[in-house]
Amino acid sequence: MLHINSQGFINHAKQVCSPNFDARPCPDTAAPEISMIVIHNISLPPNQYGGNGIVELFTNTLNPDEHPYYAQIYTHKVSSHFLIRRDGGLVQFVSCLQRAWHAGVSNWLGRERCNDFSVGIEMEGSDFETFEPAQYNSLQLLIKILKQTYPIQHIVGHSDIAPGRKTDPGPYFEWAKI
Repeated sequence: MLHINSQGFINHAKQVCSPNFDARPCPDTAAPEISMIVIHNISLPPNQYGGNGIVELFTNTLNPDEHPYYAQIYTHKVSSHFLIRRDGGLVQFVSCLQRAWHAGVSNWLGRERCNDFSVGIEMEGSDFETFEPAQYNSLQLLIKILKQTYPIQHIVGHSDIAPGRKTDPGPYFEWAKI
């Protein structure tokens, strides 16, 4: 059974530490607010699955000479809390209690800086293909435990909080499955 420990890490997730995070803002006596889940898609190289590109991007070890696209993005300092691989495998890069750098310039219901109060979940995929059943199974379990642990009020796509700038999780993401 999945559970989140007091440090914000999920058991049974592969832990890969990203340096791309910082402290969430929070009131002096309160825990940080975690009230939203943002769902993304990612594939590196684009539209290719199963390699180490995503992990390397989130850990600042992406080799710009390995693929032409990497030369454009290798200096980006980005991360997410979670990655769900095509086979349903779960990787955690940042504690839920910390602010991962996944949403960028964003706004939800008039509130900016969505990284401050959200958990980012990357689905290994693209805007051009369906996601795998194993991914939805893992996502459902992850959402369930996040909602049991934190006061999650909204589950949105990156495109919802950065319209015009982002398109993920894309047209093939089946919202009804979560």
